[in-house]
Amino acid sequence: MQVKEILRVKGRTLFTVTPEAHLSDCVVTMADHDVGSLVVMDQGKIVGIVTFREVIATLAKRQKEHRIGPTPPISDITVREVMNPKPITITLDMEVDALRKLMLENHQRYLPVVEEGTLGGVISFHDVAKAVLEEQSFENRMLKGYIRDWPMEEPKPEEPTL
Repeated sequence: MQVKEILRVKGRTLFTVTPEAHLSDCVVTMADHDVGSLVVMDQGKIVGIVTFREVIATLAKRQKEHRIGPTPPISDITVREVMNPKPITITLDMEVDALRKLMLENHQRYLPVVEEGTLGGVISFHDVAKAVLEEQSFENRMLKGYIRDWPMEEPKPEEPTL
């Protein structure tokens, strides 16, 4: 199975932000659309990704700073300050096994799909797990159907005893 097959089932709905967007607006977008990442775009190019990991890390850092003294409001934080500026990207023809390995080795839950310089979607670890489960379920149904229709062997005639 390839990335393009996962996107075909999942769809290609994209949520993007600019580097100047406020992180607080990103949190609202992510919550409203139940997504864990937003691709950061600037002049038609991917310049980063912001995921719930960056949001949580930023909130934790601010909380620790607040214990020491006053901090600026969270609404002042821009995406540029917290985004991952070098997201790993994948292509439509990447095989799922290689994708899973890449995600695990790099501890990345969300990877933008880029084809010929154009953003085509985002694949999440959840998307991969769902696709693999559906593929295995389909294969299981096919195997069970095949086994159920398996032709019965004719019993061998008993050899006469002397």
